[in-house]
Amino acid sequence: MGGLLTELGKHLAERWLSLLVLPGALFLAALAAAGTLGHADPFAVGQLADRLDTWAASPRFDGTGGPALVLVAVLLGAAGAGLAAQALGSLAERWWLTPGAAPRRLTARRQRRWAARSAAYDARVAELADARATGTAPPPGPDLTAARARVDAISRERPERPTWMADRLNAPVVRLDREYALDLASVWPHLWLILPDTSRVEVTAARESFRRAATLAGWGVLYLAVAALWWPGLPVAAAITATGWRRGRAAVDAYAALLEATARLYAPELAAQHGLTPEPERLTARTGWQLSCLAQGQGHLIALTDSAPRPRADR
Repeated sequence: MGGLLTELGKHLAERWLSLLVLPGALFLAALAAAGTLGHADPFAVGQLADRLDTWAASPRFDGTGGPALVLVAVLLGAAGAGLAAQALGSLAERWWLTPGAAPRRLTARRQRRWAARSAAYDARVAELADARATGTAPPPGPDLTAARARVDAISRERPERPTWMADRLNAPVVRLDREYALDLASVWPHLWLILPDTSRVEVTAARESFRRAATLAGWGVLYLAVAALWWPGLPVAAAITATGWRRGRAAVDAYAALLEATARLYAPELAAQHGLTPEPERLTARTGWQLSCLAQGQGHLIALTDSAPRPRADR
């Protein structure tokens, strides 16, 4: 047990150092350099060397206690900056995924753009179908793929939220409900309990990648303080924030794909464990709705499936 705790402590210390202290120390160094250079002469690197020489000759660095106190102060400041970046990253996550306060006009605008591109894609598909009926249809080419990509660039399903990331994470919920009457939010905790370790690792890694991307965007917001003292810090802050946003989109895309794939692969196994074995051993709308009922604590509604064609549980 002692060895396990020692290894766990080392792992936590490494994460604390890599996620909080090192980026925080870099931020403090950039902030100190920005305060030294200022807006008037932002590239006078010689001033930094002079300031370092002045600090090194300061009486505070005499003896053994001064440097140690400065080091402790830097470590605490760096850790504080890291925690602030994580807090800002959490706000970024909420904005990217659940922007409830965003104007409805933004969602309506995305819906209009998605409808126009989706109509163009459907028209192209219908054109190919008509040509195939007459025996003159060419194989689907890059134009059809490009048309589908233009639709997906707005949203995989009809937009219901102001941001692409929020709609991308909502797409598996919409698809599984449409195809199998499966409420992913209710069933997911049950699915998680039966997943093998390899699948859990993949899903957790994708979620952690998104969290790191949001934290990176939080660092970009913090670097606005550097920009306030030193104007070249503004493009640096913009680049960091944009990088975090792009990484967040990629992470959400991978995370949503894994959620959907996990539900499609393991929902039949979950149904079998509940005695709702699909026929022929695959997920169906009937079984999906029954799983949703059980997950929502409404198992008494399952009997309705014997007399009603695919009723739906309360969402």
